[in-house]
Amino acid sequence: MYVSGYETHPDHKQPLSQDRHASGETVKGMISEVVYREDQPWVTQMVLLPLLQQLGKQSRWQLWLTPQQKLSRSWVQTAGLPLTKVMQVSQMAPEFTVETMARALRTGNYSVVIGWLPHELTRDEQKILTDAAEMGNAVGFVMRPLQSTSYSHGPLSGLKIHSSLYH
Repeated sequence: MYVSGYETHPDHKQPLSQDRHASGETVKGMISEVVYREDQPWVTQMVLLPLLQQLGKQSRWQLWLTPQQKLSRSWVQTAGLPLTKVMQVSQMAPEFTVETMARALRTGNYSVVIGWLPHELTRDEQKILTDAAEMGNAVGFVMRPLQSTSYSHGPLSGLKIHSSLYH
């Protein structure tokens, strides 16, 4: 699995949210692209669940834009996520995911917005989402399955975490 982060610039004009990371830092907005292997979903859960649990302590909602499956109420509870703060839009078509994520991130109503894409973010999409996350002081995760070509190209930038480190 690869995690690629695009942190926003702290010199934006919006007032910073009072929500804080576990480290005590104020959330400034961030987009991360998570590339995962579909045959090893537990690796992604192992990395993302602690982050989502921490973000769940904020007063804001979590939005999941899923392509097919509906989130199970029991899974959300078992995962330690705040059932009363998790919203989902299922059957999200990939061509609308970036635009929908950007609109949701901009509002400031969500601590995190998670969307699935079948392709890498373009530079323009990356900028749109990063600007939106900055404006809303939110975190966005773009989830996409590992393609055979992902090994050669890798994510656009940021930290790489390969799933073989967890075996």
